[in-house]
Amino acid sequence: MFEFWSVKNIAFEFIGYPISYIELLGTIFSLWSVWLISQGKILTWPTSIISVLFFLILFYQIRLYSDLLEQAYYLVISIYGWWQWSKPLVGKVFQVRYSPPQKIILYVIFTLFFSLFLGTLISKIHLLLPIIFPEPASFPYLDSFKTAMSFTAMWLMTKKWTESWIYWIIVDVISIVLYYAKDVKFISLLYTIFLVMAINGLISWTKKGLKYKVITHF
Repeated sequence: MFEFWSVKNIAFEFIGYPISYIELLGTIFSLWSVWLISQGKILTWPTSIISVLFFLILFYQIRLYSDLLEQAYYLVISIYGWWQWSKPLVGKVFQVRYSPPQKIILYVIFTLFFSLFLGTLISKIHLLLPIIFPEPASFPYLDSFKTAMSFTAMWLMTKKWTESWIYWIIVDVISIVLYYAKDVKFISLLYTIFLVMAINGLISWTKKGLKYKVITHF
């Protein structure tokens, strides 16, 4: 049973690249979740929880510890987002919009400081907790910046702030490079698809926000 969760348990090969069952299932549920959220569907949150569980195990095995922390956060925030989106909408309108400029500045400052703090911590985590993390983290600062961006993006998404998609676009670009370098090329390909979906999500939510703005003016 435990062999199923190993990255060495291969489902099939794709152009010479072996894809594990855990990578494959995490990918499928992640794609589904991103598509659902771009459409404003509440089912995105339970779908996200399932994908997170697969990726938690995957990232631990390939030593991307910031990503491991990121997935743990996703688990908590997905439960919160599920609860938040379950609240009745005023006038049954999907209320997406951009946050005020002062909040955007605050989110950017938080992201940069948290990224620096996390990168410093993750770069030394194998020394602090050698039993749990026996080997040094890979790309600790780049991975931590991506994680900090993801933390902010996920929070913005639970609040239906449209700029969350701008964060996701940056996260996706970094992830494509990072996962390719770590030789999990299927996930790198996944984030290429995520990048396209994030651009679509930004366009879709911007249109929904404009529609909401028009409706509330009547």
